[in-house]
Amino acid sequence: MRSGSETSMTYQAPVDDIVFALKTAAGLDDLLQRGLYVGLDADTIGAVIEEAGKFGAEVLAPLNASGDKVGSKFTDSAVTTPPGFRDAYRQFAEGGWSSLPCAETFGGQGLPQIVSAAVGEIWNASNVSFGLCPLLTQGAIHAIEAGSSDAIKAKYLPKMVAGTWTGTMNLTEPHAGSDLGPLSTRAEPQSDGTYRITGTKIFITYGEHDMAENIIHLVLARLPNAPAGTRGISLFLVPKFLVHDDGSLGGRNDVVCAGIEHKLGIMASPTCVMKFGEKGGATGYLIGEENRGLATMFVMMNAARLGVGLQGVGVAERATQQAIAYARERRQGKSFTHNGSGASPIIEHADVRRMLLTMKAMTQAARMICFATARELDIAHLSNVDAERKAALDKAALLTPLAKAFSTDIANEVASLGIQVHGGMGFIEETGAAQYLRDARILPIYEGTNGIQAIDLVTRKLPLQGGAVVASYLAELADVIASVRVSNRPEFGSMAQRLTEALTGLQCATLWMGLNLKSKPEAAHASATPYLRLMSLTAGGTYLAKGALSEDAASPRVAVARFFAENLLTEAAGLAESVQNGADSVLIDAHGALFA
Repeated sequence: MRSGSETSMTYQAPVDDIVFALKTAAGLDDLLQRGLYVGLDADTIGAVIEEAGKFGAEVLAPLNASGDKVGSKFTDSAVTTPPGFRDAYRQFAEGGWSSLPCAETFGGQGLPQIVSAAVGEIWNASNVSFGLCPLLTQGAIHAIEAGSSDAIKAKYLPKMVAGTWTGTMNLTEPHAGSDLGPLSTRAEPQSDGTYRITGTKIFITYGEHDMAENIIHLVLARLPNAPAGTRGISLFLVPKFLVHDDGSLGGRNDVVCAGIEHKLGIMASPTCVMKFGEKGGATGYLIGEENRGLATMFVMMNAARLGVGLQGVGVAERATQQAIAYARERRQGKSFTHNGSGASPIIEHADVRRMLLTMKAMTQAARMICFATARELDIAHLSNVDAERKAALDKAALLTPLAKAFSTDIANEVASLGIQVHGGMGFIEETGAAQYLRDARILPIYEGTNGIQAIDLVTRKLPLQGGAVVASYLAELADVIASVRVSNRPEFGSMAQRLTEALTGLQCATLWMGLNLKSKPEAAHASATPYLRLMSLTAGGTYLAKGALSEDAASPRVAVARFFAENLLTEAAGLAESVQNGADSVLIDAHGALFA
């Protein structure tokens, strides 16, 4: 790499790190031994991830920088994706990647969530703009499976599973953002059982594009005389092209793209304004029950939240790989260990190593949180024991806000550090380092902002089963920390002490939340974000330590786990203090006088 004229580095899927995280954080071997994944073994799963890594590196990654520069283009209601995207998507579908986690009933491969999570990281690390399309399609498939009639499933799911058709999620309107209560898109019942949909939706990812022959929109709308607020929202399937009973395409539906947004990042992913019913009404089909569409849509949104978390992991991994490669090549100054003539590679400088270790440790911790969440989703769907399924579903609900919010927060932090490692060249678009930060910035906003994730965690997830779910999870972390303590391994440094301090702070903060949720709910809201960060750091540090227990003293994974505990986990004490004593200073200016 030449200083002053760098280009973005080649991506290589971290297959070993991914498999290691599956074995430690997700307990892959245990799940296989219990027979949860019928017909699968570790070698097969590893082979799938290896092949996904090749596809990501060879097909998707080369389009990342060029897609960012060219972007998607809008002309006369049509959207053209950047050169190479259409062919890459064709290869993606033909390779069976779109069908990987889908039900075999509709032509899918039925592979577990942990495999879908692993390859999802790879798609988004190699090309996050591309990865958004299959992510939303998978979510749409889940929602249709959960709420539609057998006839709708039979007509639409095989083509969506095959990747021939893609899917979207249409929630937001110009006047209704995260709060969906005011949305005004209308649905008028018709005599043939269909509905006429009219309204405008904004921020619709891949709402229009040229990569698939049909686009299946899932649209939130109101029926006439529906109850006000979110209780009166229904969900409808609205295809771009109408579909005949034999599955062939009919005429164009009354839905068009009115334009695409000019954005900070993800330039290759078209973010569309969609108009429904400009010529009298788009034909739609009810999914689920009338006025209960939000419940079905949440199936899609919850799946997407883990998917977005994995986007964060992917972008962080890509930024980390590039920063390490640059730091090995870039020479400047002389390090304390440099013996030769000339300047040292900057990777030898202590502060650069600190930044790179922060990037690696945060990325690996976020990956483990996401994979642990995927594990619980698999148990919830595949276990034959009712109580185990219910417990896993509750635990997945607890972990999902962490997976989404922490992973996307650290994506921004890691991408920013990547620019810092590059120095001035990081601020220059030619290196590619800036793209990762621009692409990452949307992720904490997607699928419910991270503030909403934090509020969801403390108001809905902590009270699950009367607090028993979070108590069980903290006990699980405590068991790992106890194992670290009794191992008494000198290479662990003060890992056990730092983990214990973090868990103690989390336990105290959790008790505070429990006491204040009912008596001072606004205070709980004010402390929600530091609480989520505290839980995420404690969980991530514990998963890294669990992995370190299985490694020998010289393993780089031991060094990363120790660095996380001794340099990043120290933030936990301050976060615990902020949770318990910081709310009053947030709420003191209830009417905004400070901002007048």
